[in-house]
Order: sequence, then structure tokens, then C-alpha cells
Amino acid sequence: MTIANDEPAAGRPRMQRARGEGRLTTKHAHGRTRLAGLYQDGCAKIRLPRVFGDGPLEAVLINSSGGLTGGDRLDWSIAAGAETSTVVTTQASEKVYRASEGVARVTTRIEIGRDARLAWLPQETILFDRSALSRRLDISLARGGQALLVEPVVFGRLAMREQLRRAVFHDRWRIRYNGRLIHAEDQRFGPDIALQLERSAMLSGMRAMATVVWVHPDAEDHVERVRALVPGCGTGVSAWRPAGFATGKLLARFVAEDGYTLRKRLAPVLAMLNGKAGVPKVWSI
Repeated sequence: MTIANDEPAAGRPRMQRARGEGRLTTKHAHGRTRLAGLYQDGCAKIRLPRVFGDGPLEAVLINSSGGLTGGDRLDWSIAAGAETSTVVTTQASEKVYRASEGVARVTTRIEIGRDARLAWLPQETILFDRSALSRRLDISLARGGQALLVEPVVFGRLAMREQLRRAVFHDRWRIRYNGRLIHAEDQRFGPDIALQLERSAMLSGMRAMATVVWVHPDAEDHVERVRALVPGCGTGVSAWRPAGFATGKLLARFVAEDGYTLRKRLAPVLAMLNGKAGVPKVWSI
């Protein structure tokens, strides 16, 4: 499995790859969150379903290429203006297919303005055998900003009897609050991913996982509430308030035997932490 770089092997033609860039900016005007700027290029599309009442602005990200493979590029940029409320999700699960060469790369940059609230709630990323994905999530919150973030990952679809033997997956998170780093992690799997997933320190043979981070002043008060929603089912929850910060951070890890079970466990937790906005409607379509 050759995925060390994105260049074609000597003597082989360069294959056509998907490229996409999407940018969304919101602002607070006339008592509501409104669109301030929208840019989309290539396979990256953004749709804004109509929202009734005083709910947050909802954005749905779409990869019109139908999935990712080695050499593809997706770049998302979201800027939530001061005092806005925004929910960002995806139209469907992102499928990462076999890579003949190269690595698929997805970069997401999110800026959350003063006293703004943003929920980053994409649907699952599904890895197929011999796929290669490098993903980066960078979040910057101004003072008073709040964020609910989730990234679910499925290692082969159990219902389709897919076997994930060799693949590469790198997931990098950086979250900063008022210019200071409050969360950093790098997860690396592969290339012998099947062996790694069986280890007790990894997924113990499970096929799906998710990370949830909630940056909120009341984070520490919700630890037991989250645990009560998913008792004894492969979930770890902790929270703390970094010294000198006016906010806290809740971190939850989920593992499950398949994507369906993972979603059933995630949905009530996200619905509670996201308040009256709940879980995006496209999750149930």
C-alpha cells in the first residue's frame, strides 16, 4: 500500500482528483444570525435550509464528488460573527475509498466570534479498505465563544460485511480560546489498521468511534448528565476548567460495534448539549 506522498509513481499519468473549497461567514443583524458571506468552488457546496423562529442558522456542507480518495482535497472555512448562533453539518456520511496512491486531505478552519455559539456536527466519516485520509480541524474561539464539536468515524460498514485490513487515518485537532491552546490531539491509525483496532488500548475490536468536545462555561456540570444518557456502553467523559479561563471543556469518547449503534448513543448527548437546536434534521433523513 503506497501512500507516502501525493505524487504519481514514475511513468504513470496523473489521475484526475477532486478539489473543493467552501467558505461561510455569519453575522448578527436585526436580532438573528444571518448570512454575511458565501463562497464555494469545485466539489465543495454549501446549502442553507430555511430556519423558522429564532433558531440558529443551519449550514449543510456537501462534497458533490460523492466521496474521497487519494489525492483529493477539501477545504472548509467557517467564521461565526459575534453574538451569532450557527449549526454546521454534512448532507451525508463522507466515504473515503481505496487510494491507488496519495492521501485524501480535509482541512476545516472555524473561527467563533465574541459571545457566539457554533455546533460542528458532521455525519460519520466511513473508511474503506486501503483508504488514506489526513484530516485537520482548527478551532479559534474569542472570549465568550461556545463550541460543540463532534467527529464520528466508522472503520468499515459491518452491515455490508466490509473488512478493513489496511488503511491510514490521521486526525489532528487544535482548539484555542482567546488565543490560548485548550485542546490538542493527534490520532494515527495504520497501515496495519485491523491489528490496531483489536488492541484493548484502541477499540477492542469495535468498528466505530467518536470524539465530542464541548467548550462551555457549564461543561463541568454536565459530566454526570452525559454519563446517565449512555451508561456502561463504551463511553468515557471528563471535564475541567483550565486555570485562568472563563469557560470549561467537556471531552467525551464513544466506541461502538457499528455506525448505527454509535449514532444512537451520540444523538441524545448532542441533543442535550446543543440545547433547543438539537440534532440537525439531515441526521434523520
